Parts: sequence; C-alpha cells; structure tokens
Amino acid sequence: MSIEHGHSPQEITHRLTKGQKYSPLKDMIYGGIDGAVTTFAIVAGVEGAGLSHSIIVALGLANILADGFSMAASNYSGTKAELDDRKRIIQIEERHIADHPAGEREELRQILALRGLSGPVLEQATNEIASSKQNWIDLMLTDEYGLSRDDPSPVRAAISTFVAFLMAGSVPLIPFVFGLPNPFALSVYATLLTFFLIGAGKSRWSLSKWWRSGGETLLIGGFAALLAYGVGGLFHPG
Repeated sequence: MSIEHGHSPQEITHRLTKGQKYSPLKDMIYGGIDGAVTTFAIVAGVEGAGLSHSIIVALGLANILADGFSMAASNYSGTKAELDDRKRIIQIEERHIADHPAGEREELRQILALRGLSGPVLEQATNEIASSKQNWIDLMLTDEYGLSRDDPSPVRAAISTFVAFLMAGSVPLIPFVFGLPNPFALSVYATLLTFFLIGAGKSRWSLSKWWRSGGETLLIGGFAALLAYGVGGLFHPG
C-alpha cells in the first residue's frame, strides 16, 4: 500500500475511518526468500553429491510442499498468538476500566500529556476519549502496549507465506522438471535472480536502494547455496 495520499477533508476522513488494510508483502517476502533458499540448498546439495536429477526433483517438490506448509503453519500460529494476546489485553483493560476507573483515567490523562496536551485541552481530551470505552481501549492498546489499532490476520498471513514459498521455491526446480540442457547452471542463474528480485522488492521497507537490498539478499542466498553445495560434495561418490 502506497504511503502517498490526498489531503482533502474527504480523502482524510475516508483514509482514517477505513482502518489499516492487511498488506501481504512482508509475509510474501518472508516466504519467498525461505522458499528460494531452502529449495536451492536441496538442489545444490544433491547436485554436489552427484546424485540423479530425478532425486533433485523428488526432494525439491517434497521440500516445497512440506516446508512451505510448515512455514505457513508457523506464521499462522505466531500471528494467531499475537491476536490471542491482543484479545487478552483488551479483556484486561475492560476489567480495569470497570474495577479501577479512576486509575485507568489517570493513565489515559498521562498518555495524552506525553503526546503534548496540557491544561484545559488535556482535561477536555481525557473526558472525550473516556466517554467512549472503545476509543479508550484503542488508545491504550497503541500507546500503553504498542499494538496496532487493527487485528492481525493469521489466515491471510499463512496463505501469503505459502503462496510465496511455492512460487519462489519452484524456481530452482524448473530446469530439472522440464529436462533443460545444463539444468544446474540454469537453476543457479534463475535462483540468484530470484534472490535479487526478492531483495529489491524488500527495499520498500527500508531506506536502502533497491539494488543494495537486492545485492544483500543475493549474497545471503548465494552463501547458503554455496554452503549446501560444498556439504553435498563431501558425499560425492568416488
């Protein structure tokens, strides 16, 4: 989602009231990098061991399905844990507001004071926010606990990770599946390009140039592949 937006009153109202939409990019980059690295590690390791290409395809496909599902399940569980923790905190805040309204109101007041409010404006803002339990809890979630205003989405996170893993993880196998000439060399070039493209896409989360981010991911993935190839070579027959 682009951070560029309009600044008319209507555009601002629409943007702030619709909430934050789930962005799959982080989960897709996470799954894509791991898919490309782990599958190519298998390809390089088996090739380094001098085994047949049919074994490469079989182990690669097994890795894409099994490891991809494992990553998706892990991401689902982790995101679900965040969601459960969020619900637990909401229940705690609801109980605190009911049992200790004065103390919770003072917390709200001090949070607003830290935001720069003071004097009559601070008291008015405290009264206005405290008049709505939902707004009160939303502010406590963001300012007291550092959570986002909207719930995370475990299912979407898992699906995004799995799809990206499948797409990137299949790249090293394509030359072997279709029986192309010099399949290992093609697999190397295609996978390195995939590393670079994933890293370049990752640059939108940082101040690094796209080519620097791409090069960094390329080096990391390339080192993992080289290590796997070297280990596989230790078991080369003869």
